[in-house]
Amino acid sequence: MIGHGFMGAAHSVGWRQAPTAFDLPLRPRMAVLVGRDADKTAASARKWGWGEAATDWRAVIARDDIDVVDIVTPGDSHAEIAIAALAAGKHVLCEKPLANSVDEAEAMRQAAQDAAAQGIRAMVGFTYRRVPAVTLMRDMIAAGRIGTVRQVRASYRQDWLADPESPMTWRLDKDRAGSGALGDIGAHIVDMTQFVTGQALTHVSAALETIVSERPVLGEAIGLGGTAGTERGRVTVDDLALFVGRLESGTLASFEATRFATGRKNALDIEISGDAGALHWNLEDLNALEFYDATRPAVEQGFTRILVTEPEHPYLEGWWPAGHMLGYEHGFSHQAKDFVEAVAEGRDPHPSFADGLLVQRVLDAVERSASTGAVWTEV
Repeated sequence: MIGHGFMGAAHSVGWRQAPTAFDLPLRPRMAVLVGRDADKTAASARKWGWGEAATDWRAVIARDDIDVVDIVTPGDSHAEIAIAALAAGKHVLCEKPLANSVDEAEAMRQAAQDAAAQGIRAMVGFTYRRVPAVTLMRDMIAAGRIGTVRQVRASYRQDWLADPESPMTWRLDKDRAGSGALGDIGAHIVDMTQFVTGQALTHVSAALETIVSERPVLGEAIGLGGTAGTERGRVTVDDLALFVGRLESGTLASFEATRFATGRKNALDIEISGDAGALHWNLEDLNALEFYDATRPAVEQGFTRILVTEPEHPYLEGWWPAGHMLGYEHGFSHQAKDFVEAVAEGRDPHPSFADGLLVQRVLDAVERSASTGAVWTEV
Protein backbone atom coordinates (compact mmCIF):
# COMPACT_ATOMS: atom_id res chain seq x y z
CA MET A 1 0.00 0.00 0.00
CA ILE A 2 1.35 3.40 -1.02
CA GLY A 3 0.23 6.15 1.36
CA HIS A 4 -0.73 5.92 5.02
CA GLY A 5 -3.15 8.69 5.98
CA PHE A 6 -6.83 8.34 6.84
CA MET A 7 -7.54 6.07 3.86
CA GLY A 8 -4.46 4.02 4.67
CA ALA A 9 -5.99 3.13 8.02
CA ALA A 10 -9.34 2.25 6.41
CA HIS A 11 -7.81 0.11 3.66
CA SER A 12 -5.61 -1.68 6.20
CA VAL A 13 -8.71 -2.69 8.17
CA GLY A 14 -10.20 -4.05 4.95
CA TRP A 15 -7.16 -6.14 4.05
CA ARG A 16 -6.96 -7.54 7.60
CA GLN A 17 -10.65 -8.35 8.01
CA ALA A 18 -11.64 -9.67 4.58
CA PRO A 19 -9.79 -13.02 4.76
CA THR A 20 -11.13 -13.73 8.26
CA ALA A 21 -14.76 -12.83 7.51
CA PHE A 22 -14.98 -14.45 4.06
CA ASP A 23 -13.68 -17.65 2.49
CA LEU A 24 -11.43 -16.03 -0.11
CA PRO A 25 -9.82 -18.03 -2.93
CA LEU A 26 -6.53 -16.20 -2.27
CA ARG A 27 -5.25 -14.81 1.03
CA PRO A 28 -3.79 -11.29 0.95
CA ARG A 29 -0.48 -10.80 2.76
CA MET A 30 0.08 -7.23 3.93
CA ALA A 31 3.70 -7.05 2.84
CA VAL A 32 4.90 -3.44 2.55
CA LEU A 33 3.62 0.01 3.50
CA VAL A 34 5.17 2.91 1.57
CA GLY A 35 5.34 6.56 2.67
CA ARG A 36 7.58 9.59 2.37
CA ASP A 37 8.61 9.83 6.04
CA ALA A 38 10.50 6.71 7.15
CA ASP A 39 9.70 7.00 10.86
CA LYS A 40 6.00 7.79 10.43
CA THR A 41 5.60 5.06 7.81
CA ALA A 42 7.28 2.49 10.06
CA ALA A 43 5.01 3.48 12.96
CA SER A 44 1.91 3.11 10.76
CA ALA A 45 3.12 -0.26 9.47
CA ARG A 46 3.49 -1.56 13.03
CA LYS A 47 0.11 -0.19 14.09
CA TRP A 48 -1.84 -1.51 11.12
CA GLY A 49 -0.11 -4.88 10.65
CA TRP A 50 2.10 -4.42 7.60
CA GLY A 51 5.20 -6.60 7.35
CA GLU A 52 7.64 -3.81 6.61
CA ALA A 53 7.89 -0.12 5.70
CA ALA A 54 9.60 1.58 2.76
CA THR A 55 9.97 5.06 1.24
CA ASP A 56 10.64 4.26 -2.46
CA TRP A 57 7.45 3.15 -4.18
CA ARG A 58 9.27 2.53 -7.47
CA ALA A 59 11.57 0.00 -5.84
CA VAL A 60 8.65 -1.72 -4.12
CA ILE A 61 6.55 -2.20 -7.25
CA ALA A 62 9.58 -3.71 -8.99
CA ARG A 63 9.78 -6.50 -6.39
CA ASP A 64 8.83 -10.01 -7.47
CA ASP A 65 7.07 -10.74 -4.17
CA ILE A 66 4.52 -7.94 -4.68
CA ASP A 67 1.35 -8.87 -6.61
CA VAL A 68 -1.02 -6.02 -5.66
CA VAL A 69 -0.48 -2.27 -5.29
CA ASP A 70 -3.05 -0.32 -3.26
CA ILE A 71 -2.84 3.45 -3.87
CA VAL A 72 -4.15 5.75 -1.10
CA THR A 73 -2.08 8.85 -1.86
CA PRO A 74 -3.43 12.31 -2.79
CA GLY A 75 -4.82 12.51 -6.32
CA ASP A 76 -1.80 14.20 -7.90
CA SER A 77 0.19 10.94 -7.78
CA HIS A 78 -2.51 8.40 -8.70
CA ALA A 79 -1.79 8.32 -12.42
CA GLU A 80 1.98 8.00 -12.17
CA ILE A 81 1.89 5.21 -9.60
CA ALA A 82 -1.02 3.26 -11.12
CA ILE A 83 0.36 3.31 -14.66
CA ALA A 84 3.80 2.24 -13.45
CA ALA A 85 2.37 -0.54 -11.28
CA LEU A 86 0.20 -1.91 -14.09
CA ALA A 87 3.19 -1.84 -16.45
CA ALA A 88 5.12 -3.82 -13.84
CA GLY A 89 2.40 -6.50 -13.90
CA LYS A 90 0.79 -5.63 -10.57
CA HIS A 91 -2.93 -5.66 -9.89
CA VAL A 92 -3.99 -2.17 -8.76
CA LEU A 93 -6.58 -0.80 -6.35
CA CYS A 94 -6.70 3.02 -6.47
CA GLU A 95 -8.64 5.38 -4.21
CA LYS A 96 -11.22 7.77 -5.64
CA PRO A 97 -11.46 10.02 -7.48
CA LEU A 98 -9.39 8.14 -10.04
CA ALA A 99 -7.25 11.14 -10.98
CA ASN A 100 -7.03 14.94 -10.92
CA SER A 101 -7.95 15.40 -14.58
CA VAL A 102 -9.71 13.68 -17.45
CA ASP A 103 -6.42 13.31 -19.33
CA GLU A 104 -4.85 11.46 -16.40
CA ALA A 105 -7.94 9.29 -15.96
CA GLU A 106 -7.97 8.42 -19.66
CA ALA A 107 -4.32 7.39 -19.48
CA MET A 108 -5.08 5.22 -16.45
CA ARG A 109 -8.06 3.62 -18.16
CA GLN A 110 -5.90 2.81 -21.20
CA ALA A 111 -3.17 1.36 -19.00
CA ALA A 112 -5.77 -0.80 -17.23
CA GLN A 113 -7.20 -1.96 -20.55
CA ASP A 114 -3.74 -2.91 -21.81
CA ALA A 115 -2.94 -4.70 -18.55
CA ALA A 116 -6.24 -6.61 -18.61
CA ALA A 117 -5.12 -8.26 -21.83
CA GLN A 118 -2.29 -9.75 -19.77
CA GLY A 119 -4.56 -10.84 -16.92
CA ILE A 120 -3.79 -7.84 -14.69
CA ARG A 121 -6.80 -6.25 -12.91
CA ALA A 122 -7.51 -2.69 -11.79
CA MET A 123 -10.25 -1.22 -9.59
CA VAL A 124 -11.10 2.23 -8.23
CA GLY A 125 -12.22 2.52 -4.61
CA PHE A 126 -15.77 3.88 -4.54
CA THR A 127 -16.30 1.97 -1.32
CA TYR A 128 -19.86 3.11 -0.58
CA ARG A 129 -21.11 0.90 -3.41
CA ARG A 130 -20.30 -1.97 -1.06
CA VAL A 131 -22.43 -0.90 1.88
CA PRO A 132 -25.01 -3.72 1.88
CA ALA A 133 -27.97 -1.30 1.87
CA VAL A 134 -26.60 0.51 -1.21
CA THR A 135 -26.05 -2.73 -3.09
CA LEU A 136 -29.60 -3.77 -2.14
CA MET A 137 -30.90 -0.43 -3.42
CA ARG A 138 -29.20 -1.10 -6.77
CA ASP A 139 -30.65 -4.61 -6.91
CA MET A 140 -34.19 -3.42 -6.09
CA ILE A 141 -34.09 -0.70 -8.76
CA ALA A 142 -32.80 -3.20 -11.33
CA ALA A 143 -35.63 -5.57 -10.37
CA GLY A 144 -38.19 -2.84 -11.09
CA ARG A 145 -39.37 -2.43 -7.49
CA ILE A 146 -39.79 1.35 -7.88
CA GLY A 147 -40.68 1.28 -11.57
CA THR A 148 -39.28 3.92 -13.91
CA VAL A 149 -36.83 6.31 -12.24
CA ARG A 150 -38.28 9.82 -12.35
CA GLN A 151 -36.00 11.85 -10.08
CA VAL A 152 -32.78 11.52 -8.08
CA ARG A 153 -31.71 13.63 -5.09
CA ALA A 154 -28.15 13.08 -3.84
CA SER A 155 -26.12 15.04 -1.33
CA TYR A 156 -22.95 14.58 0.70
CA ARG A 157 -22.70 17.04 3.58
CA GLN A 158 -19.92 17.40 6.15
CA ASP A 159 -18.91 20.24 8.46
CA TRP A 160 -15.23 19.60 9.23
CA LEU A 161 -14.19 22.82 7.44
CA ALA A 162 -16.97 25.06 8.82
CA ASP A 163 -14.50 26.70 11.23
CA PRO A 164 -12.59 29.30 9.14
CA GLU A 165 -9.55 28.76 11.36
CA SER A 166 -9.32 25.04 10.58
CA PRO A 167 -5.90 24.59 8.99
CA MET A 168 -4.97 23.99 5.37
CA THR A 169 -4.58 20.36 4.32
CA TRP A 170 -3.69 18.82 0.97
CA ARG A 171 -7.43 18.51 0.27
CA LEU A 172 -7.57 22.34 0.00
CA ASP A 173 -4.76 22.54 -2.58
CA LYS A 174 -5.99 22.15 -6.18
CA ASP A 175 -2.56 21.01 -7.41
CA ARG A 176 -2.70 18.01 -5.06
CA ALA A 177 -6.44 17.31 -4.74
CA GLY A 178 -7.72 18.33 -8.20
CA SER A 179 -10.85 19.89 -6.69
CA GLY A 180 -12.40 20.38 -3.27
CA ALA A 181 -15.76 19.14 -2.05
CA LEU A 182 -16.58 18.28 -5.67
CA GLY A 183 -13.90 15.61 -6.07
CA ASP A 184 -13.51 14.60 -2.44
CA ILE A 185 -17.15 13.80 -1.66
CA GLY A 186 -19.10 14.86 -4.77
CA ALA A 187 -17.41 12.04 -6.67
CA HIS A 188 -19.10 9.56 -4.31
CA ILE A 189 -22.64 10.77 -5.01
CA VAL A 190 -21.98 10.89 -8.76
CA ASP A 191 -20.73 7.31 -8.73
CA MET A 192 -23.50 6.12 -6.43
CA THR A 193 -26.20 7.68 -8.62
CA GLN A 194 -24.79 6.06 -11.74
CA PHE A 195 -24.31 2.75 -9.89
CA VAL A 196 -27.79 2.38 -8.38
CA THR A 197 -29.69 3.66 -11.42
CA GLY A 198 -27.52 1.93 -14.01
CA GLN A 199 -27.46 5.17 -15.99
CA ALA A 200 -24.67 7.61 -16.80
CA LEU A 201 -24.99 11.38 -16.47
CA THR A 202 -24.95 13.12 -19.85
CA HIS A 203 -25.26 16.86 -19.03
CA VAL A 204 -24.79 19.08 -15.97
CA SER A 205 -25.51 22.65 -14.86
CA ALA A 206 -23.36 23.68 -11.91
CA ALA A 207 -22.16 26.29 -9.43
CA LEU A 208 -19.02 26.08 -7.28
CA GLU A 209 -18.19 28.29 -4.30
CA THR A 210 -15.09 28.81 -2.15
CA ILE A 211 -16.52 30.03 1.16
CA VAL A 212 -13.24 30.55 3.07
CA SER A 213 -10.36 31.56 0.80
CA GLU A 214 -7.53 31.73 3.36
CA ARG A 215 -6.62 29.50 6.31
CA PRO A 216 -3.75 28.80 8.73
CA VAL A 217 -1.13 26.47 7.30
CA LEU A 218 -1.08 22.93 8.69
CA GLY A 219 1.10 22.25 11.69
CA GLU A 220 0.64 18.57 12.48
CA ALA A 221 -1.78 16.39 10.51
CA ILE A 222 -4.43 14.63 12.60
CA GLY A 223 -7.20 12.69 10.83
CA LEU A 224 -8.76 14.82 8.08
CA GLY A 225 -7.37 18.03 9.62
CA GLY A 226 -4.75 18.85 12.24
CA THR A 227 -3.20 21.65 14.23
CA ALA A 228 -2.81 25.18 12.88
CA GLY A 229 0.54 26.85 12.24
CA THR A 230 1.32 30.55 12.47
CA GLU A 231 1.40 31.34 8.74
CA ARG A 232 -1.60 31.42 6.41
CA GLY A 233 -2.24 29.85 3.02
CA ARG A 234 -4.71 30.29 0.16
CA VAL A 235 -7.50 27.82 -0.47
CA THR A 236 -7.53 26.94 -4.18
CA VAL A 237 -10.48 24.52 -4.34
CA ASP A 238 -14.25 24.69 -3.96
CA ASP A 239 -15.91 24.37 -0.57
CA LEU A 240 -19.41 23.84 -2.01
CA ALA A 241 -20.61 22.23 -5.24
CA LEU A 242 -24.26 22.42 -6.33
CA PHE A 243 -25.33 20.96 -9.65
CA VAL A 244 -28.15 19.43 -11.61
CA GLY A 245 -27.62 16.59 -14.03
CA ARG A 246 -29.51 14.61 -16.65
CA LEU A 247 -29.29 10.85 -16.82
CA GLU A 248 -29.34 8.94 -20.09
CA SER A 249 -33.12 8.52 -19.82
CA GLY A 250 -33.56 12.28 -19.48
CA THR A 251 -34.30 12.02 -15.76
CA LEU A 252 -33.13 14.98 -13.68
CA ALA A 253 -30.84 14.49 -10.68
CA SER A 254 -29.79 17.11 -8.13
CA PHE A 255 -26.45 17.03 -6.29
CA GLU A 256 -24.94 18.88 -3.33
CA ALA A 257 -21.41 18.37 -2.00
CA THR A 258 -20.25 20.55 0.88
CA ARG A 259 -17.86 20.52 3.80
CA PHE A 260 -19.66 23.52 5.35
CA ALA A 261 -22.96 21.89 6.38
CA THR A 262 -22.85 22.83 10.06
CA GLY A 263 -23.90 19.89 12.21
CA ARG A 264 -23.65 17.28 9.44
CA LYS A 265 -20.71 14.99 10.14
CA ASN A 266 -20.85 12.48 7.30
CA ALA A 267 -24.32 12.72 5.76
CA LEU A 268 -24.29 11.02 2.38
CA ASP A 269 -27.96 10.95 1.41
CA ILE A 270 -29.58 9.57 -1.74
CA GLU A 271 -33.26 9.20 -2.66
CA ILE A 272 -34.52 7.67 -5.89
CA SER A 273 -38.15 8.36 -6.84
CA GLY A 274 -39.92 6.14 -9.36
CA ASP A 275 -43.45 5.82 -10.71
CA ALA A 276 -44.04 2.72 -8.57
CA GLY A 277 -42.14 3.61 -5.41
CA ALA A 278 -39.04 5.19 -3.90
CA LEU A 279 -35.85 4.26 -2.06
CA HIS A 280 -33.86 6.35 0.41
CA TRP A 281 -30.53 5.78 2.20
CA ASN A 282 -28.27 7.86 4.45
CA LEU A 283 -24.73 6.98 5.49
CA GLU A 284 -25.31 8.18 9.05
CA ASP A 285 -27.83 5.31 9.37
CA LEU A 286 -26.03 2.95 7.03
CA ASN A 287 -27.73 -0.31 8.01
CA ALA A 288 -31.19 0.93 7.03
CA LEU A 289 -32.84 1.30 3.62
CA GLU A 290 -36.21 3.04 3.35
CA PHE A 291 -38.62 1.66 0.75
CA TYR A 292 -41.94 3.17 -0.37
CA ASP A 293 -44.17 0.82 -2.35
CA ALA A 294 -46.67 2.97 -4.27
CA THR A 295 -48.45 -0.14 -5.58
CA ARG A 296 -49.87 -1.01 -2.16
CA PRO A 297 -53.36 0.18 -1.08
CA ALA A 298 -53.46 3.79 0.08
CA VAL A 299 -54.25 2.76 3.64
CA GLU A 300 -51.00 0.75 3.78
CA GLN A 301 -48.65 3.19 2.09
CA GLY A 302 -45.68 4.79 3.82
CA PHE A 303 -41.92 4.35 3.91
CA THR A 304 -40.86 1.00 5.33
CA ARG A 305 -37.51 0.77 7.13
CA ILE A 306 -35.60 -2.31 5.96
CA LEU A 307 -32.85 -3.31 8.39
CA VAL A 308 -30.19 -4.63 6.00
CA THR A 309 -28.59 -7.17 8.34
CA GLU A 310 -30.18 -10.44 7.23
CA PRO A 311 -27.84 -13.21 5.99
CA GLU A 312 -29.62 -13.06 2.61
CA HIS A 313 -28.62 -9.40 2.14
CA PRO A 314 -25.49 -8.51 0.12
CA TYR A 315 -22.19 -9.29 1.91
CA LEU A 316 -23.94 -10.29 5.16
CA GLU A 317 -22.99 -13.95 4.84
CA GLY A 318 -19.61 -13.07 6.36
CA TRP A 319 -20.80 -11.18 9.41
CA TRP A 320 -23.09 -11.31 12.44
CA PRO A 321 -26.61 -12.57 13.23
CA ALA A 322 -29.53 -10.44 12.01
CA GLY A 323 -29.81 -7.08 13.73
CA HIS A 324 -26.12 -6.90 14.67
CA MET A 325 -24.96 -3.71 12.99
CA LEU A 326 -22.18 -3.12 10.50
CA GLY A 327 -20.09 0.06 10.41
CA TYR A 328 -18.07 2.29 8.13
CA GLU A 329 -15.07 -0.06 8.06
CA HIS A 330 -17.01 -3.03 6.66
CA GLY A 331 -17.22 -1.45 3.21
CA PHE A 332 -13.43 -1.70 2.97
CA SER A 333 -13.54 -5.40 3.85
CA HIS A 334 -16.14 -5.91 1.10
CA GLN A 335 -13.90 -3.97 -1.28
CA ALA A 336 -10.95 -6.23 -0.50
CA LYS A 337 -13.17 -9.33 -0.84
CA ASP A 338 -14.47 -8.32 -4.26
CA PHE A 339 -11.02 -7.33 -5.49
CA VAL A 340 -9.38 -10.60 -4.41
CA GLU A 341 -12.19 -12.69 -5.88
CA ALA A 342 -11.98 -10.86 -9.22
CA VAL A 343 -8.22 -11.41 -9.39
CA ALA A 344 -8.58 -15.09 -8.51
CA GLU A 345 -11.35 -15.62 -11.07
CA GLY A 346 -9.58 -13.71 -13.84
CA ARG A 347 -12.32 -11.11 -14.35
CA ASP A 348 -12.40 -7.33 -14.20
CA PRO A 349 -13.61 -5.97 -10.85
CA HIS A 350 -16.02 -3.07 -10.47
CA PRO A 351 -15.86 -0.15 -10.35
CA SER A 352 -13.23 -0.35 -13.07
CA PHE A 353 -10.87 2.40 -14.17
CA ALA A 354 -13.35 2.95 -17.00
CA ASP A 355 -16.03 3.61 -14.36
CA GLY A 356 -13.64 5.99 -12.62
CA LEU A 357 -13.10 7.82 -15.90
CA LEU A 358 -16.88 8.26 -16.29
CA VAL A 359 -17.01 9.98 -12.88
CA GLN A 360 -13.96 12.10 -13.76
CA ARG A 361 -15.72 13.32 -16.91
CA VAL A 362 -18.73 14.39 -14.83
CA LEU A 363 -16.49 16.29 -12.39
CA ASP A 364 -14.80 18.00 -15.33
CA ALA A 365 -18.16 18.96 -16.85
CA VAL A 366 -19.27 20.41 -13.50
CA GLU A 367 -16.18 22.62 -13.35
CA ARG A 368 -16.65 23.72 -16.97
CA SER A 369 -20.31 24.52 -16.35
CA ALA A 370 -19.54 26.50 -13.18
CA SER A 371 -16.92 28.53 -15.04
CA THR A 372 -19.54 29.64 -17.60
CA GLY A 373 -22.30 30.67 -15.19
CA ALA A 374 -24.02 27.27 -14.90
CA VAL A 375 -24.57 26.78 -18.65
CA TRP A 376 -25.79 23.24 -19.39
CA THR A 377 -22.62 21.33 -20.30
CA GLU A 378 -22.20 17.96 -21.97
CA VAL A 379 -20.33 15.25 -20.09
